[in-house]
Amino acid sequence: MKYKCLSIAGFDGSGGAGIQADIKTFSALGCYAMSVLTALPVQNTCGVRNCYDIPLMAIEEQLETIFDDIVPDSIKIGMLFSSAIIEIIADFLRCKNISIPIVLDPVMVAKSGDSLLLPDAVEALKSKLIPLCTVITPNIPEAAALVGNADMGALAEQLLNLGPQAVLLKGGHNSGQYSNDLLLERGQEPKWLLAPRINSLNTHGTGCTLSAAVCAYLAQGIGVSDACERAKHYLHGAIAAAKDDSLGKGYGPVHHFYQIWPC
Repeated sequence: MKYKCLSIAGFDGSGGAGIQADIKTFSALGCYAMSVLTALPVQNTCGVRNCYDIPLMAIEEQLETIFDDIVPDSIKIGMLFSSAIIEIIADFLRCKNISIPIVLDPVMVAKSGDSLLLPDAVEALKSKLIPLCTVITPNIPEAAALVGNADMGALAEQLLNLGPQAVLLKGGHNSGQYSNDLLLERGQEPKWLLAPRINSLNTHGTGCTLSAAVCAYLAQGIGVSDACERAKHYLHGAIAAAKDDSLGKGYGPVHHFYQIWPC
């Protein structure tokens, strides 16, 4: 338990996304997992049926309690739902003068199409939280919601201008036989992370899993570029290992522990 990772995210009772996916990913990659719950979506592989608020004081107390006892080596932030939640987390991180890596997956819409971020929270995400981050990992629709429509290169540059140290722009929403991501790190040349596209319906929680994997590798002292490459490789394997599964009636989960036990 040398490496400690904290997930600040929403709940997924079906186990494929959110805090559950983060905990599985941290554990699969050799890190001790901790969590702070931000929202309670009621969901399964078919969609989100409802979403319940967590009291703001409860979120703040969870953060304080973790940091009073076990300071994480890296933080992954996922579903935040509202501007008030974003402000509490951003204020906490600034107050604590956190110097550890922070990975933000700007979750806006579930795989089923259900909204996971209120529209008025987008500006708070851009102005208050993104500038504190080491890496942000939006997909193309999330990037467009943050900075407008453009090609991947222009999107990554505009996202970097919001203040993070690096942007890992996911290309899974593009068409074609490849699913390539673009890494743009401040002061570095753009870098494409290449992978063949896997034909699978079992993609529930892929965004959570990728960002959690980046977080796990950063906790181990691996640099941003290598951490993103390794995370991409891990996720590709997790999707491939689950592509023929039939868990659930909708978008099934990936196999987080494919390196440890078979399907």
